[in-house]
Amino acid sequence: MIKTFLSVDIAMMKIAKPPDQLCSLGLGSCVGVAVYDPVAKIGGLIHILLPSIKELGPGHSRTKFADSGISDLVDAIIKAGASKPRLKAKMAGGATMFSVSSNSPIATIGKRNVESCRETLACLGIELVAEDTGGNSGRTIYFDIETGSLRIKAVDKPEKII
Repeated sequence: MIKTFLSVDIAMMKIAKPPDQLCSLGLGSCVGVAVYDPVAKIGGLIHILLPSIKELGPGHSRTKFADSGISDLVDAIIKAGASKPRLKAKMAGGATMFSVSSNSPIATIGKRNVESCRETLACLGIELVAEDTGGNSGRTIYFDIETGSLRIKAVDKPEKII
């Protein structure tokens, strides 16, 4: 089978089954959250831009935000045939990309994104089995739904698989 890489851009989510793989390029302070059912071999990836839809209110795409976007991703994966009790999650990103005052909301956006992703997954009862977050390097991620592996490439760092 030929593997196809489906790109998940900022504020987007996609669902796929093997042999397709999902990828997000250039995660800086953004977070890529992969959710999958290892038995049904159904998974999805979302490219989170901001922590909470409550910060900006209605009229914005729900997939921009950790709280609303991850919830919608989980619903879509279940609708595609996954079993909620079997769902697992992995995530990467949430770097500090800007050299500004540590009090600035911009300086903490990556950390706030990661915290919101963790909280949302916990509220939904989804186990976060691995993560590669923080630091100050951008990442590109590739999610293999067949194996559940998340391959992470970052500048000046060895490739990592979680």
